[in-house]
Amino acid sequence: MTDTETGTVAGAFGEAVAEALRAGTRAPSPHNTQPWLFATRDAEIDVVLDESRVLAVCDPDGREAVLACGAAVLNIRLALARGGLSCAVSVLPDRRHPELLATLRAGVGRPPSADDVRLADVIETRHTNRRPFAESPVPSAVRHALTRAASEEGAGLALLTDPASFDTFAALLRRAEHVQRHDPAFTTELAAWSHHGERRDGVPLSAGGPRGKDEAALALRDFGGAFGGDTDKAAREFERQPLVAVLTTPGDTRRDAVRAGQALQRVLLTATASGLQASFLAQPLEVPRTRAELRTLLGGAHHPQAALRLGYGHPGTPTPRRGLDDVLLGVREARGS
Repeated sequence: MTDTETGTVAGAFGEAVAEALRAGTRAPSPHNTQPWLFATRDAEIDVVLDESRVLAVCDPDGREAVLACGAAVLNIRLALARGGLSCAVSVLPDRRHPELLATLRAGVGRPPSADDVRLADVIETRHTNRRPFAESPVPSAVRHALTRAASEEGAGLALLTDPASFDTFAALLRRAEHVQRHDPAFTTELAAWSHHGERRDGVPLSAGGPRGKDEAALALRDFGGAFGGDTDKAAREFERQPLVAVLTTPGDTRRDAVRAGQALQRVLLTATASGLQASFLAQPLEVPRTRAELRTLLGGAHHPQAALRLGYGHPGTPTPRRGLDDVLLGVREARGS
């Protein structure tokens, strides 16, 4: 199926895998860093962490980058399912190479479900929406579908529907945003991944969304602020109380992060299939103290891995993606030999 030196995907079966890898590149990632690399051989796909794309300031242990790679794993699984192929996943299959996060074996495991095929159909549609949402509440049936999506991948999803929890989360978010905005290293890193549309990674200003007014309940990350706030976008009124969801896992290891990434993407795709828009509220999870306080808010048993703002709104602007030529490895490179 592949040329083992170049990693080039070829052949009829290989084209199905190539489509699955393209779906993998549609996963979300912090600052749209796209920190994944892929290698294929026979009926297997390796997903490898590209450590050169880990954000040194806001993600020093690479947790968010691993989450992103886990989300890519789920996209690949679902795209294979749409092609009628079952798939088995081994997480961290080689302890000698911790950057090798997962190996997927096509044609192995349980048959694809109808839900997998349904979610595969919205992979291209899903993208982060940093614009204001409507005040319309999310129905209980949709909320249940979101929590069920997380549990299918071994994670939990806490919905902060009571005012006290929402207000506490909003306060943690503002504190973390303040810490990051007053850290020159953070703002320099953010600027390095913000641009005017000339790159296939990072966040273009067109996808950054407007500035929220001072009284906005949640402080969204301002990518335009990386250029001194000169974005020609007037401040907008955001929704007063969107649905905030926090994805959690029992443990906090790299293995947990890979699985959490798959759960996160299943939640996001379920939201998209239900007509919802989503954006990330990453700040309190990137500052150790506020992450610890968020864990306490959620009961102290599980570890928060990602936080989402969910609601109904007009489609936002997708961020660019690199092509397969940029992310394909040879098998020897993937295995570190």
